[in-house]
Amino acid sequence: MQQLLNKIIEVCTTAGTRILLAIVVWAAGRFLIRKLVAFLQKRDLLRKMEPTVASFVGNFINILLNILLILTVINILGVPMASVVTVLAAAGVAVGMSLQGALSNLAGGIMLMFFRPFSVGDYVSAGGEEGTVKGIALFYTTLLTSDNKRVMIPNGTLMNANITNYSSEGMRRVDLAFSCGKGESVQKVETLMISCLSAQEKVLKDPAPFARLTGGTDQALQFSVRVWCRTADYWDVYYDLLERVVTAMNEAGISAPAIRVTQA
Repeated sequence: MQQLLNKIIEVCTTAGTRILLAIVVWAAGRFLIRKLVAFLQKRDLLRKMEPTVASFVGNFINILLNILLILTVINILGVPMASVVTVLAAAGVAVGMSLQGALSNLAGGIMLMFFRPFSVGDYVSAGGEEGTVKGIALFYTTLLTSDNKRVMIPNGTLMNANITNYSSEGMRRVDLAFSCGKGESVQKVETLMISCLSAQEKVLKDPAPFARLTGGTDQALQFSVRVWCRTADYWDVYYDLLERVVTAMNEAGISAPAIRVTQA
């Protein structure tokens, strides 16, 4: 009886020691991981990287270290690693089938890092949304829309969608369309438009501004205006030219297209 009691005490002592050590290792490991990730983010190693890559690498390191910590704690508790691997393999198959979407998003995040269709700070249109890229994580990409809404798009969706990056090039073309009455002088209207384009200081001289008659109806003449500007100046140029040309046409007395009224 005494031997049995001693055996129980020994087992409890061993188990208690393992559990206590596992708790200490878990707490210390979590603390060290947080400190290490914060340290790496403040050091030149990650700071020299592009924000897109730095964010992704930081998330990856954090997840990898936590997985290693969990395996270490399991080993301290005395669970055979062969059994752990078997359970993880079985669980991995089950989880993989139930989380196909999440795995697709993870794969999409990795592909975004390799192909780099956009970076943090770019203004893009993708997945039915449009906005400035604020962050690229393992599973989701965050966009901030022009009206300040935060949109989370799954990375798997992004990799299977058309992506338009408005910030990738140094220059953009501004396209505008105007119309006037059928009886107006084409040369007069074109000269007036070119004058407005040349007066806008943010419009580039090369390629040269374009303003020509490009169509019409039985009631109106239709003109197309195309100018190039720095990508950062796109909206300033767009709205300024729209205002300049319309104001100049009104001041020059150029008539608007006639409106056909359909009798009921």
